[in-house]
Amino acid sequence: MWVALAVVYVVWGSTYLAIRITVETMPSFLSAAARFLTAGLLLAGFVAVRHGRSGLRVDRRQLGSSALVGGLLLTGGNGLVVLGETWVPSGLAALLVAAVPLWMVLLTAAGGDRPKPAELAGVLLGLVGLAVLSAPAVGGDIAPAGVVAILCGTLTWAFGSFASKRIRMPADVLAASAYQMLAGGLGNALIGLARGEQHGLHPGDISTRSWLALGFLVVFGSLVAFTAYAWLLRSAPLTLVATYAYVNPVVAVLLGRLVLAEPLTGPTLLGGAIVVAGVCLVVSVSRLSARPSARRSAR
Repeated sequence: MWVALAVVYVVWGSTYLAIRITVETMPSFLSAAARFLTAGLLLAGFVAVRHGRSGLRVDRRQLGSSALVGGLLLTGGNGLVVLGETWVPSGLAALLVAAVPLWMVLLTAAGGDRPKPAELAGVLLGLVGLAVLSAPAVGGDIAPAGVVAILCGTLTWAFGSFASKRIRMPADVLAASAYQMLAGGLGNALIGLARGEQHGLHPGDISTRSWLALGFLVVFGSLVAFTAYAWLLRSAPLTLVATYAYVNPVVAVLLGRLVLAEPLTGPTLLGGAIVVAGVCLVVSVSRLSARPSARRSAR
């Protein structure tokens, strides 16, 4: 479990930088489609070689569940973040995405579990942080469309993570991840084509570093980290899995600063600190409340 968490912590923190480099010369949704379709086919091939065709066999309900979760996580969630990063620095994008656990609290509350006062306080604190982070967009320093796209992506990612815990998915985690990637990649491709991203796209115009960044996203961001995340969603408490949201931004901000010389403005530092503090409060309270119930179950 801790190895999987470490992969999600570090690798996903670096994907924000890789996405930013990819969209320098590649269109947003089509680059995301290439990433997930390639990774999904490679993973499906691995499962087929390892377990035969039976390893990929699922019923209609499981296939529909995988398509739903893949669409929410990888088309609505990741696709919108990729679109947002065409305007927004990678470090700021990661700080905005850190709000995912806050939406988890609200979704859990909508599902009938009353959140604790401290959790609500964490959500309110996080929302204040998001407002501070979004201030440059209001002032015109950052494109508002990028911030809105990323925030919408965090909502759909939260919905996808929430749904994956409550619907019947394929028993094999690798097969489930492959179907999710294929569904998410197809969704990104359809949106990219509908937006006309294919017009004027010439492979020769894509830089070498964008190709390398896309390769990193396929191998490490999707095959390694997303599969680890899918396994964690099944095997670990959701509140523990959500802790990646306040480690990823630290990695992303540092890499963005070191590699792309992204500016660390006052609103970014202050808003990021407030968001991370709110997420820490939410996750710590949730984990503490989960321990007594786990002890009772053991008894």
